[in-house]
Amino acid sequence: MVSRSALRWAKWSVRGLLALLVFALLHYNLPQTDVVRIVGTETRRIDFGENVFFWSTPDVGTAARTTRDVKFIETVLYPSGRVMVYRNEDTGWGWPPYFKINSFNLQAQATNLISTEAAPRWVVVTHYGWRNEFFTIFPNAIALRVTDDPDAVRIPWVNLVILGLLAGLVLWVRALWRRFRRRTVQPVLEDVGAVVARVDARADAARDRAAGLWGRFRAWLETWRGKPRR
Repeated sequence: MVSRSALRWAKWSVRGLLALLVFALLHYNLPQTDVVRIVGTETRRIDFGENVFFWSTPDVGTAARTTRDVKFIETVLYPSGRVMVYRNEDTGWGWPPYFKINSFNLQAQATNLISTEAAPRWVVVTHYGWRNEFFTIFPNAIALRVTDDPDAVRIPWVNLVILGLLAGLVLWVRALWRRFRRRTVQPVLEDVGAVVARVDARADAARDRAAGLWGRFRAWLETWRGKPRR
């Protein structure tokens, strides 16, 4: 029989995995911003493999193939100086719902904003996704904006609004579930508990009766043991 501590551990493990999955989905899909200096742009032919899930759909109006040209924006992050490469793909009407259809215009804008280390032009890149060298994953650039103050604090208002709406949705669903459980599930559980209690009481009574009969039968057998044989 499974112990109560094992059930508690399994329950919290499942909750932890679900929380980790939700965090990963939100972190990947929500918009993020980087301050960068653009150092180059290019278009490469990509043959998609096991990491195809982390690439967007083809540009709007083009055919879907296992190989296609993908536009890239090469940058240097501020202030670390670490390089970062973004892909520049349309999202169209798919997921995530950024409805981006201007990848060609964005590529031209990025090319126009290329600057040198001696005369840098700082650009705020809005993007989603991760950069992973091992799996060859690139974040997808959504928008570019020139900034004169690379140290300015940028409040992620979009993320705050989305997270607030999601939190409200979770609380609303939780309230609905608690109301449904209180009105529907709880009475059924109480009825089932009452039935189980009655069955247990009847089983205990039957056990007591059986024990009484067996005791009387044994007492009757004992009376024969003391009688002399003829």
